[in-house]
Amino acid sequence: MTEPLVTLPTSDAEWRARLSPDEFRVLRLAGTEAAFSGEYVNTKTEGTYHCRACGAQLFDSDTKFDSHCGWPSFDDAIPGTVREIEDRSHGMVRTEIRCARCDSHLGHVFRGERMTAKNTRHCVNSLSIKLEPKTD
Repeated sequence: MTEPLVTLPTSDAEWRARLSPDEFRVLRLAGTEAAFSGEYVNTKTEGTYHCRACGAQLFDSDTKFDSHCGWPSFDDAIPGTVREIEDRSHGMVRTEIRCARCDSHLGHVFRGERMTAKNTRHCVNSLSIKLEPKTD
């Protein structure tokens, strides 16, 4: 069953009321969960991953792969669901990924690592996503 899209909060107070403190830190403040601590790092369940903040579909499980980096990794997002922005924090230049619907932080995307045929790794915080298992 697809989780419905929810009305988006318009203030930090509304987001804080909806999300746990850890979810708020990651999704709204661009934090990162500790490596290998997230619930979806080793998940093999088929289904669709949704934005934990707004319910938008983001990634299909058939694009998930074992990158051994400590966070769930996907070699592709559902078209139009993720936007990329330059991130120059922590003395690095990276590409941050955010939910295109609610602008919540998901993680970062890396290219050129030769881990998949698409040569792309969307490195996503488990706290940013929620799996809707496939039903037959």
